[in-house]
Amino acid sequence: MNVTKKVAFYTLGCKLNFSETSTIARNFNDEGFDRVDFKEKADIYVINTCSVTENADKRFKTIVKQAQKSNPDAFVAAVGCYAQLKPQELADVHGVDLVLGATEKFKITDYINDLSKNDFGEVHSCEIEEADFYVGSYSIGDRTRAFLKVQDGCDYKCTYCTIPLARGISRSDELLNVLKNAKEISEKGIKEIVLTGVNIGDYGKGEFGNKKHEHTFYELVQALDEVEGIERLRISSIEPNLLKNETIDFVSKSRTFVPHFHIPLQSGSNEILKLMRRRYMKELYVDRVNRIKQVMPHACIGVDVIVGFPGETDELFLESYNFLNELDISYLHVFTYSERDNTVAATMDGEVPKNVRAKRSKMLRGLSVKKRRAYYESQIGSSRTVLFESENKEGYIHGFTENYVKVKAPWNPELVNTLQEVMLTKIDDDGIVRFDFIKELV
Repeated sequence: MNVTKKVAFYTLGCKLNFSETSTIARNFNDEGFDRVDFKEKADIYVINTCSVTENADKRFKTIVKQAQKSNPDAFVAAVGCYAQLKPQELADVHGVDLVLGATEKFKITDYINDLSKNDFGEVHSCEIEEADFYVGSYSIGDRTRAFLKVQDGCDYKCTYCTIPLARGISRSDELLNVLKNAKEISEKGIKEIVLTGVNIGDYGKGEFGNKKHEHTFYELVQALDEVEGIERLRISSIEPNLLKNETIDFVSKSRTFVPHFHIPLQSGSNEILKLMRRRYMKELYVDRVNRIKQVMPHACIGVDVIVGFPGETDELFLESYNFLNELDISYLHVFTYSERDNTVAATMDGEVPKNVRAKRSKMLRGLSVKKRRAYYESQIGSSRTVLFESENKEGYIHGFTENYVKVKAPWNPELVNTLQEVMLTKIDDDGIVRFDFIKELV
């Protein structure tokens, strides 16, 4: 009797990685594997790695040990960005059997034969210049929300970033395929789609293997807005220099796109932005924020910021802190700078001591709490639409409004994956918003 083999996945890093893990998982399903939770006993464990931060690198060994604890005889494979950048380093980790680089990860089932453990980690990687083709992906983590990959790679040369080395040149999914995937997602009863990629504002470049843009991000947004069955579309993260007025204005009037933008800043100091080789100055960032708030006063704006970059003096950090403090934004994602091999920043003078980096990170995380609280308070008394999620968290069900205010109510399974119109009433001690129901929408 044939016993169905079991596969488990662990994803580190960004929404893009989650979308690609889901695609790889569907490939395993097509080969007859059953997917199980990573904590369960499986025949093969696949770890999709990240190398954006030092911490993500360190977590890999811990995750391998977790797999071995569940099944010491299991086959362990590593894919993803870290696997492309440092394949031999991963292959040398005890228990790892297979490491696949950027061009091989979607062909993982071709590399798996009898699932016998290897004496040494086997590496199949490529020169990153070979990663010039596109593989479409989308993830369905629960019944509520899906991450739809529309773009991959990056042509920018930010001095701190390894992503171009790990993912290759900027390239895009064909517009018709994006629309097909969006329709497939909507037909599964999922209410919200989050657009994801490395640099989604660059959408259209490399769409048919060409360097030029066949379509623009604005045209993508317009086309997706017409897909039937989608209740919500959310833009995950977009560079400020690629977020155009036409896109902002379209979102403000859109049927499906929600008033939520996540816009990387990285520093509020022009001097540091130049060292980072970012493609804008802080004045443009202010202009983008002002434009959004002009046409969507209730919009949520999230910001990525890096602290402790080489050359960031106390004065330049305070300049950045004060800039963020005065900006009409809703929350921060704070990253502590860590040196990455083969980046220009790793060779720069002006290294910031790690204890100073940690102190600055703590200050900005505190500012983020203050900003989010102020934003939530500004929404009290307003009528919003909430999409409820599927997890029971200590007797409560949570959800997000269209403009990304997190709410909670006593657990009620009938609310899962429904859209409800509510009146936001108060902020609880844990910083999450309570509400009164107005009516059920979907």
